[in-house]
Amino acid sequence: MRVAHIITRLIVGGAQENTVASVLGMLARHETDSILLSGSTDGPEGSLEGEFHDHPARLRIVPRLVRPVRPFTDWLALRELTANLQSLAPDIVHTHSGKAGVLGRMAARRAGVKTIVHTIHGPSFGGFQGHFANFAFRAAERHAGRLTTHFVTVANAMRDQYLAAGIGSPEIYTRIFSGFNLTPFLNAENNRDLRGSLGLAPEDFVIGKIARLFQLKGHDDLLDALPAIVSGNPKAKVLFVGDGEWRGKFEEKAKRLGVQDHVVFAGLVPPAEVYRYVGIMDALAHLSRREGLPRALPQAMAAGKPVVAYDCDGAREVCIDGETGRLLPLGDLDRLKDALLKLAASPAERARLGGKGRNFVKSRFSADRMVDELHKLYLTLLRP
Repeated sequence: MRVAHIITRLIVGGAQENTVASVLGMLARHETDSILLSGSTDGPEGSLEGEFHDHPARLRIVPRLVRPVRPFTDWLALRELTANLQSLAPDIVHTHSGKAGVLGRMAARRAGVKTIVHTIHGPSFGGFQGHFANFAFRAAERHAGRLTTHFVTVANAMRDQYLAAGIGSPEIYTRIFSGFNLTPFLNAENNRDLRGSLGLAPEDFVIGKIARLFQLKGHDDLLDALPAIVSGNPKAKVLFVGDGEWRGKFEEKAKRLGVQDHVVFAGLVPPAEVYRYVGIMDALAHLSRREGLPRALPQAMAAGKPVVAYDCDGAREVCIDGETGRLLPLGDLDRLKDALLKLAASPAERARLGGKGRNFVKSRFSADRMVDELHKLYLTLLRP
């Protein structure tokens, strides 16, 4: 079986880590001939291209595949993708992310590939964007949906949104949680030396946030709530893990709000090192307004950390209010403040939520389980 995966770019992010784990995991566990086609990766978000250092032939860069909408460049990318797929002659094309998802499925059809799979890592359309953009992306997804044999979703919320938009039918959707290497997170420790290197004292209550520093990720909301949180608990500190184009904006905002001494920017952290930073957190806040199922939530839960999340997209499928974390209405800063202050005041509640979250994740989010479920799906789709 040969599978060609296509993604727009390999920045450090959940969808990209999922895709790399799928490609290399399928090769290692099932000897599947897996290849990844990706656009070039640059910018402050970091790159995962190095993950293919031991398997260079498994990664092909398609330079004209870029994230912004550029009609002529996109047409050239479509031609390049089609040519690549014609030469590879895969049994399955599996696309990921918005731009690559649309162009990749069109290229697969042009190349005569019969089985086309698309993973919905997060919504391409919705209320988070303007009317015209929402209309355009919804139309593009509807067109690409007609070319799709099967959808994989990281959360049932994605299936429901796409079905509501008239894309596909229930039987062509399968949820496969985005797995990762659990072991480092299960063994994560509160390393005082790492805390100290970041200017965090042993007694500080550290609220972690793991996300690219960009719009819609929830950094603004956490900063807006921070003055009230600090007023209730002067030992509260926010730890931002990740980098991005909006770092300067968030640094300026922290100063404007007078909480710059309570915010630490760890910068870009390699995926293999994220568990160390989760280990020094006392709680994790995930406040994204656009997400499939944020990888940061199960990662923190695997480390036994309580999580606080907005009820957005797939978050409720892992952050079960009162059981594995605190699920809040979107944008409710008062509830956000109260939830974090209550966790700060109660180590026992943190331990209770963290323990239940760890048990939940251990049985559902291993990378091996994700790869095995994906392989089983491939075999089903190829069955005569």
